[in-house]
Amino acid sequence: MTREAVLKDLREKLGGDILSLVEKSPKRIYVDIKPDAIRKWVLYLHKDLGARFNIASGVDMREHMEILYHFTLEEINVVISLRVRLEKSHLSIDSVTPQLEAANWIEREIHELLGIEFKGHPDMRRLLLPDNWPKDVYPLRQDYKEWDPEAIRDRGV
Repeated sequence: MTREAVLKDLREKLGGDILSLVEKSPKRIYVDIKPDAIRKWVLYLHKDLGARFNIASGVDMREHMEILYHFTLEEINVVISLRVRLEKSHLSIDSVTPQLEAANWIEREIHELLGIEFKGHPDMRRLLLPDNWPKDVYPLRQDYKEWDPEAIRDRGV
């Protein structure tokens, strides 16, 4: 399958879920999709196209949160990044872990550090933060305030 065939297929099969599609370079494609379509896209990329899941990343953009799911189509050397935007008033999205076990730990990490809820995730135990870390305090949010007066943390300031 060629890069052009993949793009045509994406638009034909899942075009109704696409908010924007940016061909950043010959090897990078960013697809903004509706949050409620994430499971469908992950299944399509991984199962139908044979793309390898690399990682997901979460970012606090001040006015909203973004999650990017990065996939590689190795036979044509293209990375497709699915981007979903979540309003801060509704930080919830379907977990892709039931369809893609490799997403398990990264969804837990994003939940723990940014506070995004992954509906249907099989195991949302803490992964990184200590047991005494307060509930509803997320260290990678833009509005994070240090909660422990005894802590010495280098925040790059």
